[in-house]
Amino acid sequence: MWRERALLVILLLLLVQQICATKKQDHGCPLSSCGKITNITYPFRLKGQPKSCGDNRYELACENNVTVLHLYSGKYHVQAINYNNFTIRVVDPGVDQQTNCSSLPRYFLSRSNFTDTYNYRYNMDPYQAGEYSGRSKWDRLAFQHIVYMNCSNPVTQNGNYVDTASYVNWDSKDKYIYAIAGDLQAEDFQVGCHVKLVALTSWWGLNINNYSYAAMHTGLVYGFEISWMRLICDQHCPSKHGCGYCYFDSVSQELDYWNGDSLWSE
Repeated sequence: MWRERALLVILLLLLVQQICATKKQDHGCPLSSCGKITNITYPFRLKGQPKSCGDNRYELACENNVTVLHLYSGKYHVQAINYNNFTIRVVDPGVDQQTNCSSLPRYFLSRSNFTDTYNYRYNMDPYQAGEYSGRSKWDRLAFQHIVYMNCSNPVTQNGNYVDTASYVNWDSKDKYIYAIAGDLQAEDFQVGCHVKLVALTSWWGLNINNYSYAAMHTGLVYGFEISWMRLICDQHCPSKHGCGYCYFDSVSQELDYWNGDSLWSE
Protein backbone atom coordinates (compact mmCIF):
# COMPACT_ATOMS: atom_id res chain seq x y z
CA MET A 1 0.00 0.00 0.00
CA TRP A 2 2.77 2.44 0.94
CA ARG A 3 4.43 1.86 -2.43
CA GLU A 4 1.24 2.83 -4.26
CA ARG A 5 0.92 5.96 -2.12
CA ALA A 6 4.57 6.88 -2.69
CA LEU A 7 4.13 6.41 -6.43
CA LEU A 8 1.00 8.58 -6.38
CA VAL A 9 2.86 11.35 -4.50
CA ILE A 10 5.72 11.22 -7.01
CA LEU A 11 3.30 11.44 -9.93
CA LEU A 12 1.55 14.43 -8.35
CA LEU A 13 4.88 16.18 -7.77
CA LEU A 14 5.88 15.58 -11.39
CA LEU A 15 2.52 16.95 -12.55
CA VAL A 16 2.89 20.11 -10.44
CA GLN A 17 6.44 20.56 -11.71
CA GLN A 18 5.24 20.26 -15.31
CA ILE A 19 2.46 22.80 -14.74
CA CYS A 20 4.89 25.24 -13.15
CA ALA A 21 7.36 24.76 -16.00
CA THR A 22 4.62 25.45 -18.53
CA LYS A 23 3.62 28.64 -16.74
CA LYS A 24 7.24 29.69 -16.59
CA GLN A 25 7.58 29.13 -20.33
CA ASP A 26 4.54 31.28 -21.02
CA HIS A 27 5.10 34.10 -18.54
CA GLY A 28 8.51 33.68 -16.93
CA CYS A 29 10.62 35.65 -19.40
CA PRO A 30 11.84 39.05 -18.24
CA LEU A 31 10.60 42.27 -19.80
CA SER A 32 12.28 43.07 -23.08
CA SER A 33 12.55 46.41 -24.87
CA CYS A 34 13.28 47.99 -28.22
CA GLY A 35 13.55 51.73 -28.70
CA LYS A 36 10.77 53.55 -26.87
CA ILE A 37 8.81 50.35 -26.18
CA THR A 38 10.17 49.14 -22.85
CA ASN A 39 7.39 46.84 -21.63
CA ILE A 40 7.40 43.90 -24.06
CA THR A 41 6.11 40.84 -22.23
CA TYR A 42 3.54 38.04 -22.60
CA PRO A 43 1.78 37.49 -24.94
CA PHE A 44 4.35 39.43 -26.97
CA ARG A 45 7.87 38.34 -27.72
CA LEU A 46 10.77 39.84 -29.63
CA LYS A 47 12.17 37.97 -32.60
CA GLY A 48 15.26 36.09 -31.47
CA GLN A 49 14.09 35.48 -27.91
CA PRO A 50 13.92 31.90 -26.61
CA LYS A 51 10.95 30.01 -28.02
CA SER A 52 9.55 29.65 -24.51
CA CYS A 53 9.00 33.42 -24.32
CA GLY A 54 5.58 34.78 -25.21
CA ASP A 55 3.27 33.50 -27.92
CA ASN A 56 4.74 33.20 -31.42
CA ARG A 57 1.52 34.63 -32.90
CA TYR A 58 2.43 37.91 -31.19
CA GLU A 59 6.05 38.16 -32.26
CA LEU A 60 7.51 41.65 -32.72
CA ALA A 61 10.76 42.63 -34.39
CA CYS A 62 13.36 45.20 -33.39
CA GLU A 63 14.60 46.96 -36.52
CA ASN A 64 16.93 49.96 -36.27
CA ASN A 65 15.84 50.38 -32.65
CA VAL A 66 12.17 50.54 -33.68
CA THR A 67 9.63 47.95 -32.51
CA VAL A 68 7.86 46.54 -35.57
CA LEU A 69 4.64 44.56 -35.90
CA HIS A 70 4.07 42.54 -39.08
CA LEU A 71 0.34 42.79 -39.78
CA TYR A 72 -1.05 41.17 -42.91
CA SER A 73 1.15 42.49 -45.74
CA GLY A 74 2.47 45.53 -43.86
CA LYS A 75 5.11 46.43 -41.28
CA TYR A 76 3.90 48.88 -38.66
CA HIS A 77 5.81 50.78 -35.99
CA VAL A 78 4.64 50.08 -32.44
CA GLN A 79 3.77 53.21 -30.46
CA ALA A 80 2.43 51.72 -27.22
CA ILE A 81 1.28 48.47 -25.60
CA ASN A 82 -1.54 48.66 -23.06
CA TYR A 83 -1.80 45.52 -20.94
CA ASN A 84 -4.76 46.95 -19.00
CA ASN A 85 -7.19 47.04 -21.92
CA PHE A 86 -5.36 44.51 -24.15
CA THR A 87 -4.53 46.82 -27.05
CA ILE A 88 -1.43 47.64 -29.05
CA ARG A 89 -1.15 50.94 -30.93
CA VAL A 90 0.80 51.03 -34.18
CA VAL A 91 1.42 53.56 -36.94
CA ASP A 92 2.03 53.23 -40.66
CA PRO A 93 5.76 53.92 -41.29
CA GLY A 94 4.83 56.27 -44.12
CA VAL A 95 3.54 58.82 -41.62
CA ASP A 96 5.46 57.88 -38.45
CA GLN A 97 6.95 61.01 -36.84
CA GLN A 98 5.95 63.07 -39.86
CA THR A 99 4.53 66.50 -39.02
CA ASN A 100 4.37 67.42 -42.71
CA CYS A 101 0.88 66.75 -44.01
CA SER A 102 2.29 65.68 -47.38
CA SER A 103 3.29 62.25 -46.00
CA LEU A 104 1.00 59.33 -46.81
CA PRO A 105 0.39 55.82 -45.45
CA ARG A 106 2.16 53.02 -47.32
CA TYR A 107 -0.44 50.34 -46.71
CA PHE A 108 -4.11 49.85 -47.59
CA LEU A 109 -5.84 48.57 -44.44
CA SER A 110 -9.46 48.53 -43.28
CA ARG A 111 -11.85 46.80 -40.92
CA SER A 112 -12.56 44.19 -43.60
CA ASN A 113 -9.03 42.78 -43.15
CA PHE A 114 -9.94 41.48 -39.69
CA THR A 115 -11.91 38.25 -39.51
CA ASP A 116 -13.77 39.27 -36.34
CA THR A 117 -15.58 41.77 -38.56
CA TYR A 118 -17.47 38.81 -39.99
CA ASN A 119 -17.56 36.36 -37.07
CA TYR A 120 -16.28 37.51 -33.69
CA ARG A 121 -16.83 34.26 -31.87
CA TYR A 122 -14.95 31.99 -34.25
CA ASN A 123 -12.28 34.29 -35.65
CA MET A 124 -8.77 32.85 -35.64
CA ASP A 125 -6.76 36.05 -36.15
CA PRO A 126 -4.46 37.00 -33.27
CA TYR A 127 -5.74 40.60 -33.44
CA GLN A 128 -9.26 41.99 -33.44
CA ALA A 129 -10.71 45.20 -34.83
CA GLY A 130 -12.89 45.96 -31.83
CA GLU A 131 -14.62 44.87 -28.65
CA TYR A 132 -17.83 42.87 -28.55
CA SER A 133 -20.39 43.57 -25.84
CA GLY A 134 -23.30 41.30 -26.59
CA ARG A 135 -24.77 38.65 -28.79
CA SER A 136 -25.48 40.87 -31.78
CA LYS A 137 -23.67 44.21 -31.63
CA TRP A 138 -20.26 45.84 -31.35
CA ASP A 139 -19.40 47.84 -28.26
CA ARG A 140 -16.91 49.89 -30.25
CA LEU A 141 -14.35 49.62 -32.98
CA ALA A 142 -10.80 50.24 -31.86
CA PHE A 143 -10.29 52.61 -34.81
CA GLN A 144 -11.99 54.54 -37.58
CA HIS A 145 -11.18 54.93 -41.25
CA ILE A 146 -9.68 57.66 -43.36
CA VAL A 147 -10.62 57.04 -46.99
CA TYR A 148 -8.88 58.67 -49.95
CA MET A 149 -11.03 59.07 -53.05
CA ASN A 150 -9.71 59.67 -56.57
CA CYS A 151 -12.26 61.58 -58.63
CA SER A 152 -12.29 62.48 -62.31
CA ASN A 153 -14.18 65.71 -61.60
CA PRO A 154 -14.24 68.19 -58.67
CA VAL A 155 -16.67 67.34 -55.85
CA THR A 156 -18.41 70.48 -54.66
CA GLN A 157 -21.74 69.29 -53.25
CA ASN A 158 -20.55 66.90 -50.53
CA GLY A 159 -18.94 68.43 -47.45
CA ASN A 160 -17.51 65.06 -46.37
CA TYR A 161 -14.99 65.28 -49.23
CA VAL A 162 -11.95 67.20 -47.96
CA ASP A 163 -9.60 68.42 -50.69
CA THR A 164 -5.99 67.29 -50.21
CA ALA A 165 -4.43 69.25 -53.09
CA SER A 166 -2.98 71.92 -50.78
CA TYR A 167 -1.10 69.28 -48.77
CA VAL A 168 -0.19 66.29 -50.94
CA ASN A 169 1.69 66.17 -54.26
CA TRP A 170 -0.13 63.36 -55.98
CA ASP A 171 0.91 61.57 -59.15
CA SER A 172 0.13 63.60 -62.28
CA LYS A 173 -2.27 60.90 -63.52
CA ASP A 174 -4.46 61.43 -60.45
CA LYS A 175 -7.19 63.99 -60.92
CA TYR A 176 -8.86 65.23 -57.75
CA ILE A 177 -7.98 63.47 -54.48
CA TYR A 178 -10.22 63.88 -51.46
CA ALA A 179 -10.09 62.44 -47.94
CA ILE A 180 -13.13 61.32 -45.96
CA ALA A 181 -13.03 60.74 -42.19
CA GLY A 182 -15.05 57.78 -40.91
CA ASP A 183 -16.86 54.95 -42.63
CA LEU A 184 -17.72 55.50 -46.28
CA GLN A 185 -21.49 55.50 -46.69
CA ALA A 186 -23.31 54.60 -49.90
CA GLU A 187 -24.58 58.16 -50.26
CA ASP A 188 -20.98 59.43 -50.15
CA PHE A 189 -20.06 57.82 -53.45
CA GLN A 190 -19.93 60.34 -56.27
CA VAL A 191 -20.00 59.63 -59.99
CA GLY A 192 -16.46 59.33 -61.33
CA CYS A 193 -14.89 58.63 -57.92
CA HIS A 194 -13.21 55.46 -56.68
CA VAL A 195 -11.35 54.45 -53.52
CA LYS A 196 -7.61 55.04 -53.82
CA LEU A 197 -6.41 54.29 -50.28
CA VAL A 198 -7.83 53.41 -46.86
CA ALA A 199 -5.95 53.98 -43.59
CA LEU A 200 -6.83 53.72 -39.89
CA THR A 201 -6.65 55.94 -36.82
CA SER A 202 -7.70 55.67 -33.19
CA TRP A 203 -7.38 59.42 -32.64
CA TRP A 204 -10.94 60.36 -31.77
CA GLY A 205 -10.38 64.08 -32.32
CA LEU A 206 -11.79 63.47 -35.78
CA ASN A 207 -15.22 63.15 -34.21
CA ILE A 208 -15.29 66.91 -33.69
CA ASN A 209 -13.00 68.04 -36.51
CA ASN A 210 -13.60 65.71 -39.45
CA TYR A 211 -13.56 68.40 -42.15
CA SER A 212 -9.89 69.31 -41.71
CA TYR A 213 -7.20 67.37 -43.55
CA ALA A 214 -4.62 68.60 -41.03
CA ALA A 215 -6.71 66.90 -38.31
CA MET A 216 -6.91 63.72 -40.38
CA HIS A 217 -3.15 63.68 -40.77
CA THR A 218 -2.74 64.18 -37.02
CA GLY A 219 -4.89 61.09 -36.61
CA LEU A 220 -2.71 59.10 -39.00
CA VAL A 221 0.45 60.11 -37.11
CA TYR A 222 -1.19 59.04 -33.83
CA GLY A 223 -1.78 55.57 -35.28
CA PHE A 224 -4.44 52.96 -34.56
CA GLU A 225 -5.19 50.38 -31.90
CA ILE A 226 -5.96 46.72 -32.35
CA SER A 227 -6.89 44.26 -29.63
CA TRP A 228 -5.63 40.87 -28.50
CA MET A 229 -8.56 40.51 -26.09
CA ARG A 230 -9.80 37.31 -27.72
CA LEU A 231 -6.69 35.51 -26.46
CA ILE A 232 -7.38 36.66 -22.90
CA CYS A 233 -11.04 35.69 -23.16
CA ASP A 234 -10.19 32.18 -24.32
CA GLN A 235 -7.67 31.77 -21.49
CA HIS A 236 -10.05 32.90 -18.75
CA CYS A 237 -13.42 31.58 -19.88
CA PRO A 238 -14.25 28.35 -18.01
CA SER A 239 -16.30 26.91 -20.86
CA LYS A 240 -14.56 24.03 -22.61
CA HIS A 241 -15.87 25.44 -25.88
CA GLY A 242 -14.30 28.85 -25.24
CA CYS A 243 -16.00 32.11 -24.36
CA GLY A 244 -19.46 32.72 -25.66
CA TYR A 245 -18.94 36.48 -25.59
CA CYS A 246 -16.64 38.69 -23.57
CA TYR A 247 -15.65 42.33 -23.60
CA PHE A 248 -13.58 44.85 -21.68
CA ASP A 249 -15.64 47.22 -19.52
CA SER A 250 -13.79 50.54 -19.68
CA VAL A 251 -15.64 51.82 -16.58
CA SER A 252 -14.98 48.91 -14.22
CA GLN A 253 -11.68 48.03 -15.94
CA GLU A 254 -12.74 44.38 -15.92
CA LEU A 255 -13.41 41.65 -18.44
CA ASP A 256 -17.09 40.70 -18.57
CA TYR A 257 -18.14 37.25 -19.77
CA TRP A 258 -21.43 35.97 -21.15
CA ASN A 259 -22.02 32.24 -21.61
CA GLY A 260 -25.57 32.47 -22.92
CA ASP A 261 -27.20 32.23 -19.49
CA SER A 262 -25.31 34.48 -17.12
CA LEU A 263 -22.90 37.42 -17.02
CA TRP A 264 -19.86 37.58 -14.73
CA SER A 265 -16.72 39.69 -14.34
CA GLU A 266 -13.09 38.96 -13.62
